[in-house]
Amino acid sequence: MNLNATLFAQIAVFAILWWFTMKFVWPPITKALDERAQKVADGLAAADKAKAELAAANSRVKEQLAQSADEMTKRLADAEKRAQAIVEEAKKRADEEGAKIVAAAKAEAEQQVVAAREALREQVAGLAVKGAEQILRREINAGVHAELLSRLKTEL
Repeated sequence: MNLNATLFAQIAVFAILWWFTMKFVWPPITKALDERAQKVADGLAAADKAKAELAAANSRVKEQLAQSADEMTKRLADAEKRAQAIVEEAKKRADEEGAKIVAAAKAEAEQQVVAAREALREQVAGLAVKGAEQILRREINAGVHAELLSRLKTEL
C-alpha cells in the first residue's frame, strides 16, 4: 500500500464528507442554532419588557398609595372637623338648655316668693283683723279702724 495514495484517498473522502456536511448537514444545524438564538433573544426581550412593566406597575401602585394616603388624611381631617362641630353644637344646645332650666328655676323661685309673700300678707292681714277686732271691741269707731286696717294691708 502506498502512503501517498492512501493520503489522497483520505483527502478525497474527507473533501466529499466536508461537501456533504456543508451541503446537507450544516444548514439544518445552523438553522436550529439561529432559531434557538432567536428564541433566547425573544425571551430576553420579553423579560426586559416584563421588568419595565413591573417597574411601571410599581410606580403606579406607589402613586395610588400616596393618593389613598392623602385622601385618607383629608377624610380624617374632615371627620375631626365634623366631630368638633358636633361637639360645639352639643355644647351650644347644652348651654341653651341650661339657660332655660335656670330661667325656669328663677321663674319658679319668683313664683314661690310671690306665693310666700301673699301667704304672709294673708297671715298678717288675719292678725291685723284679729287685732282690729280686739280694738273694735274696746272702741266703737269702726270707720277709722277699717281705714287703718286697709292701709296696713296694702303696705304689707
